Amino acid sequence: MRSYLIEDIYPDQLERISSALADNGYTGGLDGLFYLPVPQELLTPVQQAHAAECGPHIMALEVGLGDGGEGVLKLELLVRAQNRLRCECVCYATPAQRTHAIDFLDAFIRRLDIPV
Repeated sequence: MRSYLIEDIYPDQLERISSALADNGYTGGLDGLFYLPVPQELLTPVQQAHAAECGPHIMALEVGLGDGGEGVLKLELLVRAQNRLRCECVCYATPAQRTHAIDFLDAFIRRLDIPV
């Protein structure tokens, strides 16, 4: 799996990030899992064609503790279809989708004044 990983986050900062993600409506189906939506204009033609049936299209963000007990953010660089597990519209992020998701996450953390 391709992913963007941010490590060495203090527990209180990790809690602030989780709370802010939840407050902004990004919660997923499990604790510590959040879904970041991919903007409509960044969807591939296949994803746009499948948006009504398979969408919304999202990227998963795991917020939790690493093996050493430090806080970790792991952004999967796979665009998923929230309403379907397997479909041709589920694929690795395009360069534009990847850039958008990483920039979004970095800016989100900066707005919380967390230095990572």
